[in-house]
Amino acid sequence: MAHNPFPFELSTYLQAASERLHTTDEKPIIGITANYREGQVCLCEHYYLQVVEAGGIPVMIPPVADDRIIEETLETIDALLLSGGGDINPLWLGEQPSPQLHSINHRRDLPELMITRLAFQRQIPILAICRGIQTLAAALGGKIIQDLGEEWSHRRALSDTVPSLLKHSQECEQATPTHTVTIVPDTILDSVYGQTGTICVNSLHHQAVADGGKHLRISATAPDGVIEAIESCEDKAILGVQWHPEWLGEEGRKLFAWLVDEGNCFRRAKRFHQKHITLDSHCDTPMFFHQGIDFTKRDNRILVDIPKMTDGRLDAVTMVAYLPQPKTDRPFRESISLDIDRPFDYANFIFDRIEALVATDKERVAIARTPQDIEQNKRLRRKSILLGIENGLALEGQTGHVAHFASRGITYITLCHNGDNDLCDSARGQNTHGGVSRLGVEVIEEMNRQGIIVDLSHGAEKSFYDAIDISRQPIVCSHSCCKALCDHPRNLDDAQMRTLAKNDGVMQITLYAGFLRQTGETDIRDAVAHLQHAIDIMGIEHVGLGTDFDGDGGIRGLADASEMIQFTRRLLLEHYTEQDISMIWGGNWLRLMDRIQAARQTQTS
Repeated sequence: MAHNPFPFELSTYLQAASERLHTTDEKPIIGITANYREGQVCLCEHYYLQVVEAGGIPVMIPPVADDRIIEETLETIDALLLSGGGDINPLWLGEQPSPQLHSINHRRDLPELMITRLAFQRQIPILAICRGIQTLAAALGGKIIQDLGEEWSHRRALSDTVPSLLKHSQECEQATPTHTVTIVPDTILDSVYGQTGTICVNSLHHQAVADGGKHLRISATAPDGVIEAIESCEDKAILGVQWHPEWLGEEGRKLFAWLVDEGNCFRRAKRFHQKHITLDSHCDTPMFFHQGIDFTKRDNRILVDIPKMTDGRLDAVTMVAYLPQPKTDRPFRESISLDIDRPFDYANFIFDRIEALVATDKERVAIARTPQDIEQNKRLRRKSILLGIENGLALEGQTGHVAHFASRGITYITLCHNGDNDLCDSARGQNTHGGVSRLGVEVIEEMNRQGIIVDLSHGAEKSFYDAIDISRQPIVCSHSCCKALCDHPRNLDDAQMRTLAKNDGVMQITLYAGFLRQTGETDIRDAVAHLQHAIDIMGIEHVGLGTDFDGDGGIRGLADASEMIQFTRRLLLEHYTEQDISMIWGGNWLRLMDRIQAARQTQTS
């Protein structure tokens, strides 16, 4: 065959592609918002070329304000890049236009505000550039300066300590840096640039961020005080810069490499959630259902609902009937503010409400009684709701009620809450029984027979050890933390944790701030620190997560069910293996649940 002197032989190019068909070296997909100009959807080539050089696959996202299209797009991509462009219409921020406002791009505003908010809710990594940083702030509750010159004139009129404004809209080549920015230490941006402190940037804007809002913090400023970068203050992969790194070659590529790395981590987290069951062993959400709340719909009054579980890719949650311990000699009715006198009736009322709500949305959610139910629901793409009781007060001193609740599908009973009851002493109680009472012994034995897990979260130390001695099956602590890291009566000390593990029990780290840290703001890293300590003491086979959402659980970075994939992301960044994460995220709990329920079947067969 004659040699073809021209480089236009398609098979030459396709050969390399065919050789890669069976490789597993997949790259993260980076969605880039496109510009719109005079009927044309376009994108500066520097954006997608930087993504390619950083190791990602660029995909252009046109400005379409259709929530279904946006949601499907977000399911496809692993990270989002908000590109630069014209001004945002100030009406989106509740402001009238300044005389210095430039041309707005109304075709982009709504689609990009929508995709930013929805990406944020789904925990998708975001890099925002120039107009993008302003979109980021606007979508997440921040404020924008419509024109820096106008704003600085106003500020300098009020105070002579305000520095002079730099020129932020350069007229030279776009790849030319024209001023410096100072990076805030210990930020994402600081880690991206190797803790250099100060970098040189190009500058092509007359607007800027005035306030990032509650979700974002400042990570760089210009010498005149203009905000040049903002990022997540909740340990999320969100970063916005006012300059244009796509023009800055290798130096600018550092930001794109960060986005691609985070996109790869997010892709791994998504794959994990597709393959493995993720279970939260404790939330108190049902206590709010009588207020007209429907957990099948998104509701900002609660931390766990089906849309949030979907965003966080959480498969299953145990919703408990929480019964507050009434004050001595006071009627139970006073502690719940409802027209229900008996604890037994109140627990049944809660379960009735859960079942009724689930029945309204059978395609997306179902009650699960067994691990097999959860597995089946996951195959059918349904969320699983498990049932539990927090406070054995619900039994009203009658062991026969254990069988009743077992028939309703209850998976565990927390023996007490914040106060001694007729079953045992509480960690916050008065040592009424010196541990587990005689009635408590009978109840634990009946729970073993009925296949219900014995939960000693909230139990006093003596109650804990008594329960382990009494129970023929392992016990759990469905939402507790480590006393070695936070000295609180509700937490377990190392000796308790070793004993729990020796008896094949499970301890679920909770997200109640006061159990994680005694001073300062609590965040996701504190939760992981408690988890790691529990693993060090007990082994990976005996730990899990019980958030206590809607029971005052929720911390920065894990504030509600929509953020639960962030827990997976953090574990991946800490180099936990997929097998380890699977055990933590539900494998250990389901193993124990299966064992205890099998023992019941053996006794009844």
